[in-house]
This record gives sequence, C-alpha cells and structure tokens, in this order.
Amino acid sequence: MKVYKFGGASVKDAAGVRNVLKVLQQTGEKQTLVVVSAMGKSTNAFEEVLNLYFKDKQQTQKLEEIKAFHTEIAQDLLDQNNPVFATIDEYFFQIEDFLLKNKSPNYDYVYDQIISYGELLSSQILSAYLNQENLTNDWIDVRDYIKTDSSYREAKVDWETTCDNLQKLKRDQLYITQGFIGSNENYFTTTLGREGSDYSGAIIAYCLDAYSLTIWKDVPGVLNADPRYFENASQLMHISYEEAIELAYYGASVIHPKTLQPLQRKKIPLFVKSFEHPELQGTEIKNGQALDPYIPCFIVKKNQTALTISTHDFAFIDESVLRDVFDTLTENQLKVNLIQISAISLSLCLEDKFNTLDKAIEVIKKRFKVTLYQGCSLYTIRHADQNSLSFIPNTDKTIIKQAGVNTLQLVIKQDE
Repeated sequence: MKVYKFGGASVKDAAGVRNVLKVLQQTGEKQTLVVVSAMGKSTNAFEEVLNLYFKDKQQTQKLEEIKAFHTEIAQDLLDQNNPVFATIDEYFFQIEDFLLKNKSPNYDYVYDQIISYGELLSSQILSAYLNQENLTNDWIDVRDYIKTDSSYREAKVDWETTCDNLQKLKRDQLYITQGFIGSNENYFTTTLGREGSDYSGAIIAYCLDAYSLTIWKDVPGVLNADPRYFENASQLMHISYEEAIELAYYGASVIHPKTLQPLQRKKIPLFVKSFEHPELQGTEIKNGQALDPYIPCFIVKKNQTALTISTHDFAFIDESVLRDVFDTLTENQLKVNLIQISAISLSLCLEDKFNTLDKAIEVIKKRFKVTLYQGCSLYTIRHADQNSLSFIPNTDKTIIKQAGVNTLQLVIKQDE
C-alpha cells in the first residue's frame, strides 16, 4: 500500500481538488491512502476564530466566512443534493455548540477541538468529489486510528495502539483521511504540531508497512534553498534519511521535522513531488548518498530571538546555570534552535511558538544578566563552501556565529 499526502496548497480551491483526481488517475489510486490538509489558509482562519473567542469577541462573522469558503468550493465540485452539504452544516453547528458550552480556559485544548475542523472539512469534500467522479473511496476519521496522549497541540503518538488500529484497514481500497489530528484515550481531538500532516502520513506509512510515502507539493521536489529567500535554488534529486533529518531539524520547510524518523526505521522511501507535474521525478529520500547533487543547502528561520545570558559575578557558565536556564525554557515551551557557550556567557537562538518568552525572561532575569535581540533570522548552511556566505544578506549584523564540520549557522538581526 502507498500513502499520499496533499497539503493545503494542493486543495486550496475547486481547481486544486480536481487536480487531485487527475494525480490519482495518472499515478494509480488502488491500494492508496490519501492524507489531506486543511484547504488553503483555513487553519489560519480558524486561529482567528479562536483569538476572537478568547478575547470574548463575536466569532459568528468569521465562522460564516469560513463556512462560505468551503461551501462555495463544494458547490463548484458537487451536485446540489450531495450529502456533504449537510455534513458541512453539521460541522459548523458542532463548532458553535462547542464554543457556546466550553468551560475550559485551556487554550491548547480548545485550539485542538476547533482547528481540527479544517482537515475534516477538506477530506469530506475531496472524498465526496472523488466518489462522484467514480473514483470509489472510503472516508475515514483518522481520530479512530491515530491515538495520542493529551499533550494538546504537540501530541505524542501511542504507536502500539495506532498501528493496531491502522492494520485493520483493507489493503485493496482507496481511503481518504485527515492529516495533523488524532485523539486521546477519551476521544478528545489532539493535534500533532503545526504542519503535522506530513507526520500523519509518516505515521500511517509506518504502521501499514507502506512501500512509499509521497508528499505532493507546489514545488518540483526538495530544493537546496527556499526560493522565497534565495535565487537560483537547485533541486536535490536524492537525499539520504540522515541528511534529510538534519535538514528538517534545522528548519527546511518542505519536510516536517518528525516525518522522517518513522520512515527511516522501516526504510520506507519518501518522495516529494509536484502536484502540478506528477510526471516529474521529484526528490527521493532513502538510504544512500547524502546528497545528489552534492551542493550547499541553505535554510532560514525568520522571527527568532537571540538571548545572551551571563552571571552577575562573572562566574563560569557551569552545569547548574544550564540546568536553571533550560528548566525555565522547558516550562515555557520555548524551542532552542542554537546554543553557544563561552566561559561567562550563554547565547541562545529561541523560537517563541506559544508567546511565553516574556514570562521566561522575567524568571531568568531574577538570577542572571540578560541581553535580548528580537527580530532575528537564523541562517543554517549545510556543506558550506568558500562562496556560501556571499548568499547570506546582512552578515555584518551577525549576533551569533557557529561553525561545525558540516554545518555553519548565523543569527542575524533583521532590518527594521
């Protein structure tokens, strides 16, 4: 069985949904499980609903906009009497009912219950359209299969239960399901982290012993640099699991950081291909040569915070200092993307995913001197050569520079 994952850009409108049909017809739909993300920017739209909700502001208009967006796509694709329209109505009733009755102040819990409707809506519309076009498929609710703990927004997978559930699926059918979401033991919805649909595909591929996972993107494959920030990016035709994991860890946006590990354990190849040109080779990730072609790879993470910490009495940065600082960072769910230690200072590059930086800094300042640089970019170059730095802008504004055997990193203050 093979697993396909289609991201939000591939189903952002009716034309995109029609194109999924073409891809399946061209590549073969038998023995295939399709994982689909929310349509277009639906996740962002649902996040706006949540922001209104937690500010005690009216969400009705925004929900009506989201409903109209999905309804218009369905109307463009489907016969008027298709039962998916009743499903759309039911989903938005469930959303409004939940927001009305919810008593929990836990943002992460509420987030998962609401955000998940983006994937439920897109998968229902895609499934209904494929069935109408005689591509017979079964829609399945992935929450019945992927089971997790209750770490809302960053749920950890219960692999044994999840695999037991997925292995009950028949292997000779076409299935449509959702990325990004699962459920805990009480059947409350959980999510696997932002952009977690790739990870969903890997979880399913692992549990089904799939012979491949293909992620369909709006790019021809994995590039050695993000073309939004670097000119003349080149396609990588083959990448080893180990090298791809390194690229993903440092923030290569085309692959979710957690996607590769389960695939590597079972040596399931990952293909990254263009949904606009499915006939092209794309990029294959498997065991073998690190990179083909072997060229520098450039990764940039925007909106980072550089933090320099030192003791008040010029004491060394020892294990007790590291423990105290990292305990605080962990408690506040701050992601550390770079660490540099000298005798009397600790420099960090942080990602404030949950808006908890101010709280953490307040705690750290009670014991240490802190210098903060907000609005930074973290540049990572894998396999840098003597010309690589010429592609990085504003290197004169470098705050932190760190070089390893295969990796060069720079934290640079962004222009105001």
